Amino acid sequence: MNFLLDTASNLTDTTSQPIEAPWYANVLPFLWIVVLVVVFYLFLYRPQKKQEKEIKEMRDSVEIGDVISTIGGIVGVVVKIKDDMLLIESGADRTKLQIQKRAIQTILSKAGEETEEK
Repeated sequence: MNFLLDTASNLTDTTSQPIEAPWYANVLPFLWIVVLVVVFYLFLYRPQKKQEKEIKEMRDSVEIGDVISTIGGIVGVVVKIKDDMLLIESGADRTKLQIQKRAIQTILSKAGEETEEK
């Protein structure tokens, strides 16, 4: 019975000092937010910007005579370039199409390169 009385008196003891949290306990939640922002920047934003830059450089390097493929799957030879518009020839009957530079998906071959035919 003395055991129960001793523990009960320890619980109601008001003379003890409150326990203080360490200094970093208040900073820790904000630190996690900063870590998440850095992770999003490194793994999402930065690679996307790098890819967009490479695509822009590829589209700006298009010259007359290049064989290109559009986003819609049309393959043709660049005949004329004016600002952000291209005129391409496609098919055996040399059909001419006007497209925007942003519609270019890939440059299949540059103007001076020879293609292998089997």
